Amino acid sequence: MSELIEARDLCVSIGCHSVCRELSFSLGAGERLAILGRNGAGKSTLLSVLAGLRDADTGEVLLGGEGYATLGPRQAARRRGWLPQRHTDAFSSTVLETALTGRHPHLGRWDWESKRDTEIARVALAAVGLADLEERDVQTLSGGERQRLAIATLLTQAAPLYLLDEPLAHLDLNHQIAVLDLFAGAAADCGAGVIMVLHEPGLADRYCERALLVYGDGRCELGRCREMLTADRLGELYGHPLQEVEADGRRWFIPA
Repeated sequence: MSELIEARDLCVSIGCHSVCRELSFSLGAGERLAILGRNGAGKSTLLSVLAGLRDADTGEVLLGGEGYATLGPRQAARRRGWLPQRHTDAFSSTVLETALTGRHPHLGRWDWESKRDTEIARVALAAVGLADLEERDVQTLSGGERQRLAIATLLTQAAPLYLLDEPLAHLDLNHQIAVLDLFAGAAADCGAGVIMVLHEPGLADRYCERALLVYGDGRCELGRCREMLTADRLGELYGHPLQEVEADGRRWFIPA
């Protein structure tokens, strides 16, 4: 069985800034990977390459053993879901209508959403606590509500792989943990693969098996969280000394 996603010898840069050099890894069903690094290191750029939205300088990305050029946009959208950092709503629509756009990769060109599609969207809205807002205009939502709607739309898409760029943005602590629990459940119960950009190393350690450290100078380190997430490594990664604290079997990192 092919991996959900495989990166082969990726070299990615932004202008003269190198994000990664000859990066190779794969992610299988049920696995979760955190991408960590300081602002401007290129985490979002790398994730957009993994999502097929930006070309790598060299190397290739495969979904289930096939490249994006072979799959085409519709088939690619059935294999991977993409959560961007920012969400724009040029036109007025309801929360439910917006969530239903996640079903578009599964519909024919002239098909309307079915009752089953609507049920899937409503289940997703309930999972992020928006069931009571399905008739609200999306342009009236708060930043946190809009972020949860974007996550519900992604769940409605029902792809086996989720690529999440700062999924905790705009969320309060309660909803941050709820969202991370949601994707952990999708990995454990449905075999979903998850790659997410995070800013909190303690949450990466809690919710992911592996971590990819992006240093911003072309260097990347990939390994098990227990190995990668140490005070020394993270201090170099973020440019500030950190101290590891352990409580109830969970590790956290605070400024020294």
